[in-house]
Amino acid sequence: MSAITHHTSDALLAAYAAGNLPHAFAVVVASHISLCAECRAGLQAHQTVGGALLEDVETVDVSPQLKGDILALLDAPFTPEPVYDRSGVYPGPVMQALKGRPPRWKTLGMGVRQDILSEDDNGSVRLLYIPSGQAVPDHGHNGMELTLVLQGSFSDETGRFGVGDLEIADEELEHTPVADPGDACICLAATDARLRFNALMPRLLQPIFRI
Repeated sequence: MSAITHHTSDALLAAYAAGNLPHAFAVVVASHISLCAECRAGLQAHQTVGGALLEDVETVDVSPQLKGDILALLDAPFTPEPVYDRSGVYPGPVMQALKGRPPRWKTLGMGVRQDILSEDDNGSVRLLYIPSGQAVPDHGHNGMELTLVLQGSFSDETGRFGVGDLEIADEELEHTPVADPGDACICLAATDARLRFNALMPRLLQPIFRI
């Protein structure tokens, strides 16, 4: 694997360490950490600081209502751990999201395929398969999008992203990602809002593809 040059932000690492990231984003961050020694060290630093702060906190009694609310959190989607085992191009957290099965690809047209791994009111996470040389339609964002490259690479207005690289997009970014020559580009992408496509046909198909 080539050197990783695009990393998760410190703010995302801190939120992940605190368990405050939405599940979809947590899957992507955990997958990136499993591939990136630099961000793994950053996560350990945040966890060390968090542990030291907890040691200084005095224990207090809580009300039955608050205790019930805390216990209810056990039923919420868990924050995935950055498992370091891999299966082919898929990091451990992706295999957890797949529940050990191979991807169930569904076509989006022009050879592009997707497998939606999870989707709820807070966002979605999916695998994307983009053939070499194929472009994703020009689009912007109504929220944040994290895109982690698992195979191949893609390029857009902000640069080139290879295996292990993480692109962080926000409402200000308008781009047209294109898979580079070579292997098909397989990405793990998470969003907390629908994309904002500029062309009519992608906008018409958007409710069907749930992207």
